[in-house]
Amino acid sequence: MAKHPSAAVGWGHHHLQKRWLLALLLMLTVSTVIAFFMRAAFDSCDRNVSVDNVISSARDSVQVADKRAPQIAAAKPSPLSFMKSKIVLLVSHELSLSGGPLLLMELAFLLRSVGAEVNWVTFMKPSETDEVIYSLEHKMLDRGVQVFSAFGKEAIDTALRADLVVLNTAVAGKWLDYVLKEDVHRVLPKVLWWIHEMRGHYFKLEYVKHLPSVAGAMIDSHVTAEYWKNRTQERLKIKMPETYVVHLGNSNELMQVAEDSVAKRVLREHVRESLGVRNDDLLFALINSVSRGKGQDLFLRSFYEALQLIKQKKMQVPPLHAVIVGSDMSAHTKLEMELRDYVTQKKIQDRVHFVNKTLTVAPYLAAVDVLVQNSQ
Repeated sequence: MAKHPSAAVGWGHHHLQKRWLLALLLMLTVSTVIAFFMRAAFDSCDRNVSVDNVISSARDSVQVADKRAPQIAAAKPSPLSFMKSKIVLLVSHELSLSGGPLLLMELAFLLRSVGAEVNWVTFMKPSETDEVIYSLEHKMLDRGVQVFSAFGKEAIDTALRADLVVLNTAVAGKWLDYVLKEDVHRVLPKVLWWIHEMRGHYFKLEYVKHLPSVAGAMIDSHVTAEYWKNRTQERLKIKMPETYVVHLGNSNELMQVAEDSVAKRVLREHVRESLGVRNDDLLFALINSVSRGKGQDLFLRSFYEALQLIKQKKMQVPPLHAVIVGSDMSAHTKLEMELRDYVTQKKIQDRVHFVNKTLTVAPYLAAVDVLVQNSQ
């Protein structure tokens, strides 16, 4: 998953940061939760622990209990329990129903569940009150996540005293110099940069010039990690920091709701009825905010080609339907219009269904037969 820190590196503070970052990322990957972080300060008693021992302990601590024995899972301590009482600052470029902010919010709740002090700042906000932002902020406040301005003294003070600072997405790099200014180099050694993007216009030096100095970068796929490594070296002449690939996944809590036999039957019937899909029909779904990098256009083209192939080969299969969860007509994006125009042109309006962005995705997970996951 990640490269081991060099054995030649001393047992100083910076090496400890990398060593524990590797262990933490391993824990999160094995336990298949959605992602996450690194720590910056450690007790002196940890200094004699080898990297191999840390990795071995991490593996042992996150063995996933069988879903049929929840009492065993409940008895096991959380692999993130070492974050108890640690101070974490999460820096988001926006707060919306799109993937990056929602993943960061899940991270906030996981950290809160083990007793960490979690603080959230958003530095790109609309000038007018936004219902989505208001709702998401209060959802976090209700769960004990502190939300405050990204530009005030409180943000600077929190960044300086934090054990961990998570920058979410490439564009979050703009916040470092703009807010921290002369204090930026005091914060960089405890920064984990969580990068999701894979499009060329994010490769700007003003965004990522501090990448080589942070404790580590976390990226969602090997392809994206390799892309970033090559592009930063070739175009910007800078090196990536220690980089870790942590694949995204659905949380156990979410999947248990969607797969519960009673809930699945009720949710499946309700969602399919609302979409006009019969119980025996075959339903495919892509659950992502609609954007060019998420592949909704490829999804619909593939779906249409499948319909044509079935027709040409005269295959005897149940009627096929596709649902895109994450639509937003109010944004009037070019891609959104292209998708709907494509559906109209191909005359498959009765087979393709658009559902607005929502935090309530469990019903759709329960209702679909095939979930298509984008590959970033």
